[in-house]
Amino acid sequence: MVRGSEVDTEIGGVPESVMDSVNTTLSNLHELRSNFQQFLPLINPQILSQIPPLQRAQSLYLLSKITSTLLTLKLRCNGVQPNDHPVKSELDRLDLYQDKLERLLDWNKAPLRPSTTLNHQAATRFIEHSLPDLTPEQRQQMRNLSRGEGQKIRHQERAGKKRKYQSSERSSVQAVAKEFLEKAQRELLGGNSGGIRGPLQIDNMSEGDDDEIDNISEDDNDKLPVS
Repeated sequence: MVRGSEVDTEIGGVPESVMDSVNTTLSNLHELRSNFQQFLPLINPQILSQIPPLQRAQSLYLLSKITSTLLTLKLRCNGVQPNDHPVKSELDRLDLYQDKLERLLDWNKAPLRPSTTLNHQAATRFIEHSLPDLTPEQRQQMRNLSRGEGQKIRHQERAGKKRKYQSSERSSVQAVAKEFLEKAQRELLGGNSGGIRGPLQIDNMSEGDDDEIDNISEDDNDKLPVS
């Protein structure tokens, strides 16, 4: 149930809950004013030049954020929707800067790692603009390098050398394999023209040797038992 005093307040004027919120907001604004007055003198070019770049970026971002928030609050108090106001584009820009700043802060907290990465295209453009006495041909070569065509040509040359090396290596492997097979064939076959493989070879058998083998086989047949 609603108390009588609250009913009288709501009927006679603004509800107490709204007044409490207004008083809290006013208290926060007074605190912000005192802190903001201490912060503004620090936003000085001479002072900013003495602090590290990352802290300088944080200070400038904080100032922009406070200004945009105060303007948004003023618009809401006047019944204007900030999304329908030109300040919306500035708020979107602040969101982008906030993402970049947070990413830089994360990189700053990360352990130091040696970096040897070089942007060749940017370096080529820098050299081209710093040398005024270049010939048209040299300028064209520099532009080709800045577009990455030089890297493409070097990549094609390396690919051609690699293919050439692979083809020569493949031919040398084939030659070694062929030599190995020929050597193995000589060791297995020797000078045998009959095509008998393996270490057991019958070379130059005479007719007398054939008769002797036949006699041995006949004697063995005579010794077999007859059933």
